[in-house]
Amino acid sequence: MADIFDRLFSLQGKTALITGAAGGIGRVLAVALAEAGATVGLHDLTLAQLTESIRLVEAAGGRAVPLTANLGEVAACRQLIADAHVALGRLDILVNCAATNRRKPIDAVTAADFELISAVNLRSIYFLCQAAHPVMQAQGGGKMINISSINSFFGLGSVSVYGLTKGAVTQLTRVMAVEWAKDNIQVNAIAPGFMATPLSQPVWADPYKAEWLRSRIPQRRPGQPDELIGALLLLASTASTYMTGQTVVIDGGFLAGGSWVEDQ
Repeated sequence: MADIFDRLFSLQGKTALITGAAGGIGRVLAVALAEAGATVGLHDLTLAQLTESIRLVEAAGGRAVPLTANLGEVAACRQLIADAHVALGRLDILVNCAATNRRKPIDAVTAADFELISAVNLRSIYFLCQAAHPVMQAQGGGKMINISSINSFFGLGSVSVYGLTKGAVTQLTRVMAVEWAKDNIQVNAIAPGFMATPLSQPVWADPYKAEWLRSRIPQRRPGQPDELIGALLLLASTASTYMTGQTVVIDGGFLAGGSWVEDQ
């Protein structure tokens, strides 16, 4: 039994770069990549932010390579891929996890809000993947995994810019998959539902919003970041060599629908 799991899901000898590795989801996924055997490039804005992620990766027996960049700048995105390639020696897996949000109604969104959110959540992914493509192409293949969101499929007030960027990421994933299939590069996305992370803490701390969500999630609770690990390992490993252009939704059943009976 162990042989088939190792053959399909082991990342021994592989290298991975994960952006936003200091965040609630990024840190958990970074450790999972290390536990599966990958050498992991950990990205965030500052080295100080990465201290705990480095510690956890090393505690899991992995090798952590810290890298910093401001993903709001296209040149920095390109440089990050170049730096990761040099530091890691190759680049087998790219996980685009960095994201930001400002919750405001559309009438209150400023040009600065729009620019920041779209630059980090969408533009950075576009140019990180663009820069990673020739690296992976030269190696004979690779895996790109974009972290999208349930907001790609469900309109929610106060997150208009966040939602549109995540919807664009889902579509971008499809186009990248089509263009780069010939290079043996699989591009897929994970769309988390309503998760318990520092980014979503203000939502779950609001009694009305928390109850609104729980009443609509069939599993009646927020998702935990470690519940994304299974999908990550599937998409990062040889288990998904014929799977590309897909967005895997992990949302506790939210998009599946609801029940008048259960909700009473």
